[in-house]
This record gives sequence, structure tokens and C-alpha cells, in this order.
Amino acid sequence: MAKGSGLGVRGWLLLGLTTVVVLAATGVWNPFPTMWDWVNRRQPISEPDVTWQQRIGGTPRSVTIAGDALVIEQRTRVEARSLATGSQLWERKADWSAVAGAGPDAVVAVGRLLVKGYEVLDPTTGVTRRRDGDAVAVWTYRNLLLDAHCVAATDCTLSAWDPRGTAPLWTAFLPGVSTGLLADNPNLLDTRRFTTNRIDDGVAGPEAVPPLLGFPVDGRVHVVDTATGRVLQNVEPDRDERLAVIGGRLLRITARSQDGNCYFAISGRDSATGQEAWQQSGINLRTADSAGCVQREDPYGARNVLVGVSPDGREAVLDGYDGRLLLVTANSERVLAVDDRYAVVRTADGGGVSARELGPGQVRWNRPTGEKAGAALTPYAAIVADQKPNRLVALDPRTGRELAVLRTSANALAVGPAGMVIGEGREIGYLRFGATGGNPSGDGNGSDGGDPGAGSDPRPQHTCGAKNESCATPDPGK
Repeated sequence: MAKGSGLGVRGWLLLGLTTVVVLAATGVWNPFPTMWDWVNRRQPISEPDVTWQQRIGGTPRSVTIAGDALVIEQRTRVEARSLATGSQLWERKADWSAVAGAGPDAVVAVGRLLVKGYEVLDPTTGVTRRRDGDAVAVWTYRNLLLDAHCVAATDCTLSAWDPRGTAPLWTAFLPGVSTGLLADNPNLLDTRRFTTNRIDDGVAGPEAVPPLLGFPVDGRVHVVDTATGRVLQNVEPDRDERLAVIGGRLLRITARSQDGNCYFAISGRDSATGQEAWQQSGINLRTADSAGCVQREDPYGARNVLVGVSPDGREAVLDGYDGRLLLVTANSERVLAVDDRYAVVRTADGGGVSARELGPGQVRWNRPTGEKAGAALTPYAAIVADQKPNRLVALDPRTGRELAVLRTSANALAVGPAGMVIGEGREIGYLRFGATGGNPSGDGNGSDGGDPGAGSDPRPQHTCGAKNESCATPDPGK
């Protein structure tokens, strides 16, 4: 029997494809854009959905809220997006970026690795506000920008700028600076922040400049007053010491090896006279490794406080200015996050986290979580990242009132006054606080420990620091 003379399956497919190509070429009907949109359709990165979601060109290295803009640092470029819509505002080639200032006064410093100089950009327009061609390092804060110029390895000038200023507030001489790869925010001798999975290290944005900064230069520490620019001390640590500048004090941390153990002592020194202002013994600030008690790390803490381990194994929070014990946890409790107002502590049974007010030690709120939950404190919200199931929760730091509850495997990238940014891979999204179904009663699934109406405003409260130094404005006339 003879075979049929039909086109067959392949023939019909080829004929159909040819017809579609002809229709698309003549403008009669073009299905390809719709098909590509279907293939490239973005899946929501959280449930409930975020206010907006955008796909960027690469995985971000840092994300910072700067006023009404979102500054995104990638490997070889920096871009800004509207915080309201997510639409791109501008893009620049740069190897690093850092935000200084806050709110409408915020700016973006950008530069290239191994190349001197930087530019200060407006975060909304990308317009260059100030250009510097010789600086070798930049440090950025909520109320100050510092840069360093070096005409020789041992001849450097440190300058302080208002973030939007055009003339330096003060200058100071330093015999060198430790600049790493000539980029932003080289290491200073202060505190190490607690880190956790799924919460970016820079989620809180730039901090207010401390009253004193410690610059490591050739094994010595130069202590600079950030209000006046005066170099107050030039100190060389002893062999068994590590120096740190925290809370307006120079701390001399001693770790002595004896009988197979490390014995610790902390001395807080007055910045002007060098005299001892306070002393604590037995608190392990986790600066030393187990081999010979050599101290290679900064102590854990934030702003004006340090976190260590007491001789009985409980964690302790100390005031860097006067050495007071602001909090001592119960056995098996662990500090997950701290600032100079509160500490977020994992409970002894591992089944929840609680916020403790530093000083009084009052429990502000409790919240059930998984054993591997992490946390971070920002001026505007406490962030809790939970697993199995994956959750990101933003809470009022003082009351525990829910600001946002997301079912997501994304990371918390940045927190601002009105919302937070989350991201997964190249996808980022912004969520306004109150846009998700939080607990309307304001009890945060636990005890708020205070005024039930006090959590209605997520703006930072009592954030000036223990000695009001964070709210002080450097006086250029001093």
C-alpha cells in the first residue's frame, strides 16, 4: 500500500512557524514579545507581595536607603532607584560606593579601586556635588564624611565634611592611614557587629559618627576627636593588649595566658588625660583565639556598648563609657543583636527571642521563633529572620509591634524609616511598613512590656547614645 503524501508532523510545524514569522515581519501579528514576557515572568519574592519588585543587572554587594532613593552597589557599577516605584534613576561605573548623611541630606560617595579620589553624588539625580582627585580613603557616617590625603606614606591629612558641605569642617594630621585597597570605610579600631544569615551586615545603613575614632598606624593607635579634629592620644599597645576606641573611651583590653587559660581585664581610659576611668576583670570580649591568648579581633558590640562573656559563662553587655554592666543574660541565653538601647536575646530553650532594655534589663517583648533564627537591630526596626518556614519579620524595637511579616527566603538588605528592602539573587523589592498583615493589636505575638500605644511610630527613639554624642553636631569653629 502506498504511503500518504501529507506533510506530516514536521512539515506542519515548519509551515506554522513560517506563517508566524511572515505575520510578525509584516506587522500583522507578533507573538514573540508576549512569549518572552511569559518566559521571563518574575515570581514574587515574598508573600504577601512587596510594594514593588525589580530585577537588576547583577547580584548587589550592598543596598542602602538614601532619602527617597535606593543606592545599589554592584561589582563594577552603582545605580540608584526610586524608593517609591523602583524605577532606575541613574547609573555610574564605579568599584565602590558608600552613603553618608540621612534623609534629604544623604549623598553617595563613589570611586575606583586602586585609584585615588572620589566623587560625591546626589542620590536622586546622580549629579556630582563635589569631586576629589587625591583622597586615598573615605569613611561615611549619618552626620559626617571623612577622607584622608597622603602626600607620603607617613604624611597624611584627615578632613571632616558635612555630607553636603563644600568646605571641610576641620583637618588633622596623621602619620599614615591604613587604607587597604583605597576604597570606602577602611577598618578602624572599634566594635565588630553581630552577623547572621539572611540579614545583610549593612542593613541599618550608616551610623552616626562616634565621639572618638581610633586609627591604626604602624602598630600604634591615634585617637581623633570627631568634633574638633584634635588628635588626643597616640598609643602603642603592650604585647598582651588590644586597643579599641568605643563610647568615647580608649579601651585597653588585656589577655594573659596562665594555667592553660586566658585571663582578661578591660581598662577604659579618659581620652584627654589617659587616666583610667573604669576597669573590669574577667569579661571575655572574644578578642583572642585559643592559641596563646593572642588578640586578633575587635570586640563584639555596637555604638557605645560591648558584648562579652562573664566568668560564669553568661553573656554581658557593657557600657563603653563607664564600664557599667547594662545586661547580664541568664544561663544558655545568647545575645543575637545589640545597640545602645536594646539587646535581642535568644531564650535559653531556643524557642524564641526577646528584647531587653539596656540598663533596667526590662523585657520589652517576646516572640516565638525557630532555634536557628537570627536578628538585627536598626534605628527603625528589629529584624528577625526565621527558618523552616522561612520568614522575615520587622518589629518595633521598643514594643515588638509587627511592622511587616513576610513568608520569603529572600534576605533583608536595608531598613529605612518607612519600610525595608529585601532581595534574592538579582531580584530586589521594597516593602512599606504596614503594607502587610501584621498584628493590629500591637502586641507583637508577645508581651510588649510597655505602653500599648507606644509602638505606633517606627521612627528611632532615644538614639543619641549613652552620652548624647550621636546627636551632637561637629562644630567647625572649635
